[in-house]
Amino acid sequence: MTKLLVNDDHQRAVEALRRSYAAIPEGTPVRLAKKTSNLFRWRDPSAAPGLDVSGFDRVLSVDPETRTAQVQGMTTYEDLVAATLPHGLMPTVVPQLKTITLGGAVTGLGIESSSFHLGLPHESVLEMEVLTGDGQVVTATRDNEHSDLFFGFPNSYGTLGYSLRLKIELVPVKPYVKVRHLRFDDAVAATNALAELSESRTHDGEPIDFLDGTVFGPGEQYLTLGTFTDTAPYTSDYTGQQIYYRSIQQRSVDFLTVHDYIWRWDTDWFWCSGAFGVQNPTVRRLWPDKAKRSDVYRKMVAYDRRFQVIARIERWRGLRPREDVIQDIEVPVERLPEFLEFFHDKVGMTPVWLCPLRARESWPLYPLEPGRTYVNVGFWGTVRLPPGQIPEYHNRLIERRVAALDGHKSLYSTAFYSRDEFWRYYDGDTYRRLKNAYDPAKRLLDLYDKCVRGR
Repeated sequence: MTKLLVNDDHQRAVEALRRSYAAIPEGTPVRLAKKTSNLFRWRDPSAAPGLDVSGFDRVLSVDPETRTAQVQGMTTYEDLVAATLPHGLMPTVVPQLKTITLGGAVTGLGIESSSFHLGLPHESVLEMEVLTGDGQVVTATRDNEHSDLFFGFPNSYGTLGYSLRLKIELVPVKPYVKVRHLRFDDAVAATNALAELSESRTHDGEPIDFLDGTVFGPGEQYLTLGTFTDTAPYTSDYTGQQIYYRSIQQRSVDFLTVHDYIWRWDTDWFWCSGAFGVQNPTVRRLWPDKAKRSDVYRKMVAYDRRFQVIARIERWRGLRPREDVIQDIEVPVERLPEFLEFFHDKVGMTPVWLCPLRARESWPLYPLEPGRTYVNVGFWGTVRLPPGQIPEYHNRLIERRVAALDGHKSLYSTAFYSRDEFWRYYDGDTYRRLKNAYDPAKRLLDLYDKCVRGR
């Protein structure tokens, strides 16, 4: 492993952060002062002092020979991809939204259509420099004295420490991606194909580099296969008037530049831009292309969440309240039809995103069986509450069904588990050992308190 001669700016930023951390009174909760967030656990931004991490947002180096990069923890994937593509390289897994940070994807988990053979973003990490809860800066790898932190960091959501620098693997790319959309009329057929394609990584004699799916309803689901290619007869542009997810229903074959494929979901925040009228042709023409971005929509949601504009209007109109159902879950591939049947019956939200994944190693705080195919199901929107039901009715239903199907639920959004349930699903014994080792004074929040109680 090559050693990085960390530049002076990074070292100065590390020392400044340590001083800032030490200056926060003990017993006071700590948070990061970040410009953007992709979390959907809403809380008062003034609830805790913010650590200034603005000095940790750069790509320090890209090494084309070893296919590695040294990256600061607050670097967005938008900036990381911009630094690696000129070298014909990309991170092994690039989460769908441009402002997700590398450190966030590692501590909070990320996923994308290369996950069916390359795992999750944290599995590309070779070493990480971490500011731990006790104020120390340590370097953790798979096999050094901090290997327990290395393997326990994913899914800890900043409750053990914050990543300051990460060395990650990169993979080679070609200039274009050929996209094939395969339609299936029922979930069982789509699931069987998803399982087979995840195993074989080929279709009709062509390799598969990317694999995901979109469910438009019980009788209409698509698997999308992406293959790197050196040439393309044309390329589609979904950053302006055209909408990517609609093309899935309209085209069987398509071509995108590798850059546009990586960010195909960000322009319309998958399909959620429709809530702001951005998919209306007239509105779309007037809406600046530079504002067709997930972080813009996320800020609009945050504004509405704060001032309850839509909720006030709907109450005035006498409509039943809506529940935010914004979640990503994983179930074993063979249980996918059961989950989709439940989801269509009890929730009824469409479209739904499917993304197969295989963990390459064991990661205790998010215990997926290595080599086993799971499917991430993503759904983001609101659902009208049935009369007389509690505000979190649908989310609680989903949690129970996912657990019954031997699945897991991502923690970037709301969760309602009891404390005992939570630690049973997310390895409480391991977490407590890590907490005692790296944050003995409990300066950082506990994972349950942060992700469920919303402190």
